[in-house]
Amino acid sequence: MSRSRQRALHVAGTLVVLAILGFVVLPALVVTIAAFNDKAILAFPPQAWSWRWFAKALAYPDFHSGFGNGLIVTGWASSIALLVGGAFAFALDRYAFAYKRTIEAILLSSLIVPHFTIGLGFLILAAQIGLARGFAVVVVCHVVLVLPFVLKSVYVSLRNLDRRLELAAAGLGASPSRVLITVTLPLLLPGLAGGWLLAAILSFNEFTASLFVTAQRTQTLPVAMYNYVREYADPSLAALSVIYIAATATLLIVANAYLGLGKLLNVEPRR
Repeated sequence: MSRSRQRALHVAGTLVVLAILGFVVLPALVVTIAAFNDKAILAFPPQAWSWRWFAKALAYPDFHSGFGNGLIVTGWASSIALLVGGAFAFALDRYAFAYKRTIEAILLSSLIVPHFTIGLGFLILAAQIGLARGFAVVVVCHVVLVLPFVLKSVYVSLRNLDRRLELAAAGLGASPSRVLITVTLPLLLPGLAGGWLLAAILSFNEFTASLFVTAQRTQTLPVAMYNYVREYADPSLAALSVIYIAATATLLIVANAYLGLGKLLNVEPRR
């Protein structure tokens, strides 16, 4: 292939990537600018600039309760998913047993099953067994949704772990449980922390399934935002969305700096 053709392909590829990034980022950019509109209607571009809608969003009671409920659900769901996903990742990596691939496919199935299907399924199941739409149903639903990300994170960390360190500890007389506690788990800590953080971010931002399984008492922040936009059309929701985007991006940037999420998710070669 000639050098000019390689250069043309490189330029074309760069333009395609920039076009895709622009398509993804443009809506967030429009929402961010619209959030500073001084008028009580969504308009772009704003005629005057104001912070008033940020203040209103932070003071709205339903957003306060939704934020608190979201923290409760996120804390329980991500922690349970970490325990369950970590245990399954260890078993899948270290042991050979019947139906291993089937179990792995089931654990990862929420990646391909639409979230509204999962939420509707949990709603029907809860109604059949007589459960109200309380925190227990919401937490279990979120565990199913975020479990694949914890499983993936821990599994990749296990594959990158130097098994010779465990063998050395065992050769020095350490029991299997002591090797697990003193060698394996400390080495897996970045993967465990990264998996928990991804699960927490995804759980806190989950809307589609939450819409089916939450009630007024248990509604999370995305559901509260949806209920708000059905009644009002002012830029308060745009302001809250900007806060959402900024907080999530900050968490991911910090996590990537300290944990190396690219390596944990197996999208970056290990050095």
